[in-house]
Amino acid sequence: MLFNSYPFIFGFLPIALLVFFLLGKQSPRFAIAWLVIASLGFYGYWGPEYLWVIGTTMLFNYYAALALSKTYWHPTTKKWILISCLAANLLRLGYFKYANFFVDNVNALAGTSFHLDPIILPLGISFFTFVEIAYLVDAYYGKVGDYNFLDYCLFITFFPHLLAGPIVHHHEMLPQFKNPRVYRFNVRMMAIGLTVFSIGLFKKVILADSIAVHANLVFNAAASGLHLTTLEAWGGALAYTFQLYFDFSGYSDMAIGLGLMFGIRWPLNFYSPYKSINIVEFWRRWHMTLSRFLRDYLYIALGGNRKGPIRRYVNLLLTMLLGGLWHGAGWNFVIWGGLHGTYLVTNHGWQAVRERFGITRSTPITRELSRLVTFVAVVIAWVFFRANNATTAFDILTAMLGFASVPAATTLIGPGYGASELVQREAANSAGLNPLVFGDPVVGWSLIVGLFLIARCLPNTHEVMRRFRTTCNDYHDPYSIIPEWLRWQPTKAWAWALAAMFLFSVFRLAENSEFLYFQF
Repeated sequence: MLFNSYPFIFGFLPIALLVFFLLGKQSPRFAIAWLVIASLGFYGYWGPEYLWVIGTTMLFNYYAALALSKTYWHPTTKKWILISCLAANLLRLGYFKYANFFVDNVNALAGTSFHLDPIILPLGISFFTFVEIAYLVDAYYGKVGDYNFLDYCLFITFFPHLLAGPIVHHHEMLPQFKNPRVYRFNVRMMAIGLTVFSIGLFKKVILADSIAVHANLVFNAAASGLHLTTLEAWGGALAYTFQLYFDFSGYSDMAIGLGLMFGIRWPLNFYSPYKSINIVEFWRRWHMTLSRFLRDYLYIALGGNRKGPIRRYVNLLLTMLLGGLWHGAGWNFVIWGGLHGTYLVTNHGWQAVRERFGITRSTPITRELSRLVTFVAVVIAWVFFRANNATTAFDILTAMLGFASVPAATTLIGPGYGASELVQREAANSAGLNPLVFGDPVVGWSLIVGLFLIARCLPNTHEVMRRFRTTCNDYHDPYSIIPEWLRWQPTKAWAWALAAMFLFSVFRLAENSEFLYFQF
């Protein structure tokens, strides 16, 4: 069940909210139990056969955390219990996500012919595994409060964050459900939640899905062995750059909006990353809760920056390589993670050189140049992230660098530019779009330029909502100046504007698509 679907918006969500507040008047425990049941139903909608996966993992990790929170263990024994529990979680994730990848690579390297039937990846397993690992580590260090099994089930399964984050800590969510006001219907929280949800829905359905067709045509053409021109390759890379941006930004807004409707504030997870001045700042703005998890539970565990600059750079590179592999079982994801690790090492090295020579000030011109360099580096890395394999990614990058010599058979540039009519028709028909409209280069590049201006120049959702506390933490861009008329207020003008955005998005739900991060 997608957030951007009729069954969710007009069926599941109203019923979940209504029953939650009705039961909340009688007993908070009943309301929490209802949310657990509703969330498991939401998860089971995708594949009932995998309810056993999330059910057994919750049982195992809750009682493992309960054991780790006891004080009578010898430190060595307690450490080995933690290691065993973490290994069990990682092995489960590894089986579902990497078993086929491992067998394929063994066969390729050793010339063997081992066979393993394709394993279907349970949705959200990467996210709830990380949430459970964080809970186990916190229990080991005595940071977990006195929560019962029902509370833990709610923490893991609460549907707004179950499938694609944010990756929350127990102390950010569970104490909020101890507040009696959460169980009372709050018009103000509902209005703010609906506003944030509607903005996210618009980003996904109108912006991300509109540019997706251009990205798909180019990447599918490259995957089929067709050569791209430089303009087409850049067009496809930029189209995907903005598709992913507004897709994930839209999901993050919708998740936060849903939480607010239930009186819960999530941590901030997305904050205008394409405005970043350097790659370090990019990772402070993109998938912020994943960045936090990798820093706290992997980078610091490897030694962080405590053992000298060389070890620090090695730790950064290892963290990003593993972060890339977490996103998918493919060498293209490993390369993507390695690129970002190299970017981070280069950035830290450059900052060290600047400090050594006393270059500490920046000017508007140097900041804009830094933003451009960072943006181009991110676009190049996204090619590996989107491509089906590393070979396709290198083919597209070769074309982006101007080494392609054969006209492409994609449709971003449109008829009259050597495009294959057959590929154009089949790809456009599969997307449900008119090839004569969406194959027009004016339309494609206008969308790219328009989305760039929105991402780069307009305030993000949380800047628009800054007068109202929408998350349990905050992030502030010192260079962002927001005009007064763009700050949300509970007025008729804003109500009409949001209603128009919502209705326009709802009318396009027949063309809905999954969120890109669901595949991870």
